[in-house]
Amino acid sequence: MNIHEHQAKQILKKYGAVVPNGVFALNVSELIEKAKTLKTEKYVLKAQIHAGGRGKAGGIKILDSLDELRTAANELLGKTLVTHQTGPEGREVKRLYVEESSNIDKEFYLSCLVDRASSKIAFISSDQGGMDIEEVARTKPEKIMTTKIDIKDEISGADCEKIIQVFNLDEKPQKQAISLIKSIYKVFISTDASMIEINPLILTKEKKIICLDAKINFDSNALFRQSEIAELRDLNEEDPAEIEASKYDLAYIKLDGSIGCMVNGAGLAMATMDIIKLYGEEPANFLDVGGGASKEKVSAALKIILSDKNVKGVLINIFGGIMRCDILAQGVVDAAKEINIRVPLVVRLAGTNFQEGKKILDNSDLKLISAENLDDAAKKIVEAIK
Repeated sequence: MNIHEHQAKQILKKYGAVVPNGVFALNVSELIEKAKTLKTEKYVLKAQIHAGGRGKAGGIKILDSLDELRTAANELLGKTLVTHQTGPEGREVKRLYVEESSNIDKEFYLSCLVDRASSKIAFISSDQGGMDIEEVARTKPEKIMTTKIDIKDEISGADCEKIIQVFNLDEKPQKQAISLIKSIYKVFISTDASMIEINPLILTKEKKIICLDAKINFDSNALFRQSEIAELRDLNEEDPAEIEASKYDLAYIKLDGSIGCMVNGAGLAMATMDIIKLYGEEPANFLDVGGGASKEKVSAALKIILSDKNVKGVLINIFGGIMRCDILAQGVVDAAKEINIRVPLVVRLAGTNFQEGKKILDNSDLKLISAENLDDAAKKIVEAIK
């Protein structure tokens, strides 16, 4: 689960990190009233969307007065920002954040995330802050330092020093940076975060270490024990189909292709998407209905797939282990009775009760194409949509 910058900064501040003073609002008049409490020569206005690249898209502005702030806020609120992370459709700005300006001396990059390969927490630090870290990794890999930490209650001072070594700080800001690392580690462990990114982390001309931007992602599987974090979820920033899928505990991610996929098991889903690409088309989604899906869950999954206007055909690829093929077949039939399926539907069933599942589909009067295996299924759905 993602949250907004202003929410991330409040969490960091709660755990002792230093962030600029700021206020957020859902309308311009409220924003201006709140901004009057800030003590600053310049106002930094930031669009609040769940995407990076806001500055290049015109979503961050530095303003000299409240009048300028009001004008800029009216222009920005409701605007659709298109960044490298939003896709061409962009994201509408529905909330604004204003903070006090900072006198920047140096910019750094700092993040921590779960390193699944080593089962450790990886801190990534660089003196190339304020830039796309992917570009830095490509052109100046020597400028990025990765420090992997064993998961425990606290991080050691030695590890903190290792993480900030690349910043090359004087003694006073070095102590602040060590304190910041400890705060970030506490946030990460205490809130079940999966990633915290500060870009840029700055050293001001007054020799203060400040988190100028902040992004935090959380493990959605841990939200049941993080009620305060769960309340920060902004459904306006999520795809409606993905929201609907979460109601049925479906693992669904919308993609840009034309072939909808319904599969059980993440590995099989990835293989299905790969073979669709192998035959020259693109998957429209990742969808894992899980091992013990009910017919209601399967029915909901098919409806969600078909709600995507880009879908020109659907490939159902089920290997019955825990999942029974007859249950899936009945769910497909039930969904078909409620919605008019106007696109080709290819079904490959194997495993538990696959013969019973085929009978249900054969007797349903649905216009579907049966496939013997995954390769056969991919060929048939690609041919069908052409």
